[in-house]
Amino acid sequence: MALSTSISSAAIPLRVIVTRPEREARPWADALQARGVPCETLPLIEIAALPEPSALKSAWQAVTGHLAVMFVSANAVRFFMAARPAGMPIQSCRAWSTGPGTRAALLAQGWPEELIDSPPESAEQFDSEALWALVAQRVQVAVDACPSRLSVLIVRGADARGQLAGRDWLAQQLESAGLQVLQTVAYVRQAPVLTAAQQGRALQAMRDGSWWLFSSSEAAQHLLQACPDLAVGQARALATHPRIAQRLQQSGWGRVDLVPSGLDAQALSIKSTA
Repeated sequence: MALSTSISSAAIPLRVIVTRPEREARPWADALQARGVPCETLPLIEIAALPEPSALKSAWQAVTGHLAVMFVSANAVRFFMAARPAGMPIQSCRAWSTGPGTRAALLAQGWPEELIDSPPESAEQFDSEALWALVAQRVQVAVDACPSRLSVLIVRGADARGQLAGRDWLAQQLESAGLQVLQTVAYVRQAPVLTAAQQGRALQAMRDGSWWLFSSSEAAQHLLQACPDLAVGQARALATHPRIAQRLQQSGWGRVDLVPSGLDAQALSIKSTA
């Protein structure tokens, strides 16, 4: 669905720029390419380990006492599991994820499949709202049955200044339901340093009809930080969530279209949109 149509797409060949972190960008671009969407990558979020992981190790000591551990991304899984103390069990704790990528990361790390709650791959959206719709009833049953206050641990990233990355909507729902919400930072999300070639490609993409694919508004912010003179009013963007689309519009992007976050549906939507 086009949110803005100030730029005509007639006679402009389809080309999508995937802006996910480098570890995720190439596989996603390859998968879209296999589905008939010409792609390239320009990672606009850099993922780094914490300079001091002691807090992660401390968080592990209480894992089995939580009702669930919620992971905001596959990177949250990867860095949190890397800090797991030897022999620490996970068989009694549920893991929550907002999408199939995070679920796949949990399975790859050995989290029991029957203890993972995640929206199905057929879900229209992969976000906190979809996850909450899945777990809300179970949460309420657990709260009603337990005389002591239960807790949920949210594992997420922080920006380069140490500020928590992401929004607090799910935490608010959990607190309203009577749970204690604890949060731990597993990794750092920061702006990459773009090479001269990457900056040149970004400048070219503003006027050659390329579509920028954003699964995070933070990536778009990093692009403008690295290349502040980009004429985004001439450019075209694809957003995987209405909140991302809204922020792109507010930043002045010339055309912003919504696409599904799931791979197959996204490929179909991109081909029909572009």
